[in-house]
Amino acid sequence: MFTLKNYQENTLRILRQYLEAVRYGNPKSAFEEFMRSRDGGLRREYNPVEGLEDAPYFCLRLPTGGGKTLLAAYSIKVSGESFLEREYPLVLWLVPTNTIRSQTLETLRTPGHPNREVLNEAFQGKFEVFDITEFTQIRPSDLREKVCVVIGTIAALRVEETEGRKVYAHNEHLEPHFTMIPQNFENLERFEEGIDKGKIKNSFRNILAIHRPLVIIDEAHNASTPLSEEVLQRIRPACIIEFTATPAVNSNILHSVSAAELKAEAMIKLPIILTEHQTWHDAVHDSLLTRKRLESLAHNEQDYIKPIILIQAESRDKEVTFEVIEKYLVEQERIGREKIAIVTGEKRELEGINLLDPKCPIEIVITVKALAEGWDCPFAYVFCSVATVHSKKDVEQLLGRVLRMPYARKRQQEELNKAYAHVSSESWPHAVKQLHDRLVDMGFDQQEANQFIQTQHKLPFFENIEQTPAYEPFVLTTENTPDLQILSDTEQRQVIVKKLASGKVQIVVKGEVSKNLEKCLLETVPQEERSYLKQDIELHRQRMAKEESPSQRGEKLVVPRLCVEVQGELELAEKEWFLDAQGWNLLDFPAELSEQEFSILEKANSWEIDVKGRKLHERFLGAVTLFDLSAVKSNWDASQLSRWLDSKLYQPDIRQEVLLEYLRRVIDFLVFKRNLSLEALVRVKYSLVKALEEKIKSLRQRAYEKGYQEVLFGPQSAVQTSYKYSFLFDPQNYPAHESYKGSYIFCKHFYLVPGDLQSEGEEFECAQAIDRNPLVKHWVRNLERQPDFSFWLPTSTDLFYPDFVAELKDGRILVVEYKGGHMISAADAQEKLNIGQLWEAKSDGKGLFLMATKTDEKKRDVYRQIEDKFS
Repeated sequence: MFTLKNYQENTLRILRQYLEAVRYGNPKSAFEEFMRSRDGGLRREYNPVEGLEDAPYFCLRLPTGGGKTLLAAYSIKVSGESFLEREYPLVLWLVPTNTIRSQTLETLRTPGHPNREVLNEAFQGKFEVFDITEFTQIRPSDLREKVCVVIGTIAALRVEETEGRKVYAHNEHLEPHFTMIPQNFENLERFEEGIDKGKIKNSFRNILAIHRPLVIIDEAHNASTPLSEEVLQRIRPACIIEFTATPAVNSNILHSVSAAELKAEAMIKLPIILTEHQTWHDAVHDSLLTRKRLESLAHNEQDYIKPIILIQAESRDKEVTFEVIEKYLVEQERIGREKIAIVTGEKRELEGINLLDPKCPIEIVITVKALAEGWDCPFAYVFCSVATVHSKKDVEQLLGRVLRMPYARKRQQEELNKAYAHVSSESWPHAVKQLHDRLVDMGFDQQEANQFIQTQHKLPFFENIEQTPAYEPFVLTTENTPDLQILSDTEQRQVIVKKLASGKVQIVVKGEVSKNLEKCLLETVPQEERSYLKQDIELHRQRMAKEESPSQRGEKLVVPRLCVEVQGELELAEKEWFLDAQGWNLLDFPAELSEQEFSILEKANSWEIDVKGRKLHERFLGAVTLFDLSAVKSNWDASQLSRWLDSKLYQPDIRQEVLLEYLRRVIDFLVFKRNLSLEALVRVKYSLVKALEEKIKSLRQRAYEKGYQEVLFGPQSAVQTSYKYSFLFDPQNYPAHESYKGSYIFCKHFYLVPGDLQSEGEEFECAQAIDRNPLVKHWVRNLERQPDFSFWLPTSTDLFYPDFVAELKDGRILVVEYKGGHMISAADAQEKLNIGQLWEAKSDGKGLFLMATKTDEKKRDVYRQIEDKFS
């Protein structure tokens, strides 16, 4: 199985939590409550599809390179178990274009491909993948015994399209699907005239409406039109999940992944090192040098990597066509023609070629418009553009190609963790702004786009070239010579004006661009370009205002961790040692589910199921009874139900034979002690799974809490804080979910910009107090749920990520957890205080822990609380 990255596991965890909440509530209230709990009480409005208010409809936002297709494959099982409660759900997977449709089909049908293997593992091989044109091949038994995944475009479901008309048309081959459907079944399309008037059509649309599929929409912003909503209303999905980098304005964004999170997990290469050149010849020449240097570094890597350049040429009616570049490469740069591939509408020299094959000679790919959609070669490292017309789509496609990291693993050579862009200032007069905007369109937020474009005017990593100055000059290429007479003497000395061979003028400004100088520059460009130039100047000012952060200067932030002694050896205080201490065994506990934990009540035409106070109503004559007949087999016995429950309740710390025996005992208890029928338990088996999950979790927690207290706080505890297992904040990676966007500038934050910090409120004021304290050397906003990138301490329930970690000038470490006054006495806060104080007590004076609040019992504000902690 493909090993999931931390951000992918978090995404699936949030997906499961939300869908389980919907199962016992409704999509709107569950979404708004879920988002309030995650966003600090902020209200987020939910926008349903009209007529489908009962269907969860939400978006998972992942930037380009985040593995949307893989996560979509994983989401099928999660949705089936947590909301649809179907062993084998029907899935309609919609993509934006026919090209992506073909590629998605290929990945889901190719044995060994991660996307297919996810389904293979999740459903033990019981799944089929169909193109939407193959719907007549789907048999009723397939829908009962397998997951059926149907791939199509949303356009193919529109009535105006040929394929769409087939989807909605009566088809005799589909008759077996309708033999059990009563004629009064609601929400189905019927014949409107003729001898069959009023009868149900045997159409694929009606099959979808009957089974209410899980709908997965890839790049969902392409589907956010009224016509697309009409399609969804017709097929009546039970659940709609969008996967996209750029959600529509009205999307219900359940979870967003940042580009920084992808970078930290080695999914993409960042930053983009942008080099601007005077001419296209210089851009191409230095691209070749960059590629050559990267290739020499790649020889030191364990994995095979052969860096490739993507060159964007101009169209036929322009000057620098692909023929011109090809001739230049062969005749001037002496590049062998076999190392060049041209990909245009006429030439397709990459067809049938595996660029990852060590025997493949290709080093350069020349294209005009974007390469084929979905084309993916992680060896693409260098983007070179000489084109004067920059289609948003084309630039995004090419940038996306050079961002993907080979093998999704960080490279030993730091230069191989970056992407490189070379452009001509003649053809890219606003390169930084243009690349910035394209990154935003690809799913980066504004701060990330600013942070991950690094400009330079010299080639990187070549010893014979002088070092790049601390602040890059501001460069503008224009048609007109500026009037420098309006500038002061000081401003004039900042400006160098140079006539280029093309006849254009290059203006280089060293240092700050004053308002007066800005006015001078604006007058040299046409009116329609002035807004772009203003944004370029503002970005230049922002870059000049930012000094290097401590992490960029090579400083380190190291925190000693809490350790326990196990058989004479010091070990990190992790969960495994607490459970081992108690000798966790599920069979040591009574195998019972009380009425408060799980109950089912049979009413006139429905069940009422109660799982720990959450009520769920199930109709007898619903889709489950009619179509998922495996759920109501009369020949199920206790042993079969136990095995089915075991397949859904895998517990890594419980042996299978132990879990099976526990489940057998629970079923016996429910049948013989509580007099619940086995048939009823089979009917509501998914709700029984949820009740058992919570029961086992609570039993494990009891064992864990006892071991936790014994190991850390018991009379025989052997605990100390040690640098042997110290935590080092990664200077290259800070996977914040969101970047701080406030106007206040933090001077001592370890990374360039704090993450997951609001621009106002009590936590923000605490961060200011830490930043202003003269004894603080540097500090970091500690990120939650990032165990590889954040400092944590164990609690009896989970991991505790304190809000702030600071290093003092005398070498001591301050750890701060901020709590609002109303929360300071809560049990959770008290437990965090206990473990924090234990860490401090065992640190031999090297560590300080503070549970800060706005005003404490001594009437001290947060600044004073921090100041007094140091004394």
